[in-house]
Amino acid sequence: MFGRREPVPFAFLAEADRFRSNVAPPPRQRSSVSQIAGRWLLGLTIVAGLVGSLVLGMPALSTPSAAQTQQSQASQGR
Repeated sequence: MFGRREPVPFAFLAEADRFRSNVAPPPRQRSSVSQIAGRWLLGLTIVAGLVGSLVLGMPALSTPSAAQTQQSQASQGR
């Protein structure tokens, strides 16, 4: 019943790892000074945004320890 197997239509992919090309890829272009500066500026902007969000968000996340906590009137029995 299962004796005959159909050929895989993409059998050439199995041979792709054995194939070696004699054509070398072109060399990578060097980044210009403005491209490098732009990448640094983008990175610094992202880091500054993350640090700023932490600085602005930390007071909202902290619990008031020295301040007197407010209690509702229902919890005081009134």
